[in-house]
Amino acid sequence: MKSEKFIIGLGNPGKTYKNNRHNIGFLFIEEVAHKYGLKLNKKNKLFCKYCEYFTNDINFRLFMPNTYMNNSGDSVKAIIDWYKIHPEKLFIIVDDIDLPFGKIRFRKQGGSGGHNGLKSIIDKIKTKEFKRIRIGIGSPPNLEKEKRNNTISHVLGDFSNKEKLDLDQIFKKIIESLEKWDTINNETIISQLNSFSTS
Repeated sequence: MKSEKFIIGLGNPGKTYKNNRHNIGFLFIEEVAHKYGLKLNKKNKLFCKYCEYFTNDINFRLFMPNTYMNNSGDSVKAIIDWYKIHPEKLFIIVDDIDLPFGKIRFRKQGGSGGHNGLKSIIDKIKTKEFKRIRIGIGSPPNLEKEKRNNTISHVLGDFSNKEKLDLDQIFKKIIESLEKWDTINNETIISQLNSFSTS
């Protein structure tokens, strides 16, 4: 039986949010689709956009939930139920404000870390045992009393032109790593991702 990987990038749908730091999961999925000339089609029953491709004997299924970030779990639960898969087949791509921009953190399981998208997924599928790839977006300089407002502005702000260039490197590294998942020792891949830096 061929290997399957379910790659789910989190974000908010709509032009307003398209280039936001919070939408790094969407931007990743769109980059993969662009690389392979794929079209993302609506899958209403799964509350998402979807496409797939096959390489290195792996069938990659790509998803962009259209439920808005805070309800990402609705789409992920529908995907799990439809394909009848264990959550360990999932790779969730998300932003992380606690990581410097460009750093990557791969975890096989864990809590939400305060990320509302991950929190929604955990609440809906009732487990923390799914893989997640966090991509650092950095934290904004702020005064303590204005921390929340500055954080929201930063997360929902757009990437700079310099950051967009670095995203190309970041996405390329993640794509290469996922496509080698069944051909190279996983711990080696995880170590390489977690030591990656654009600087």
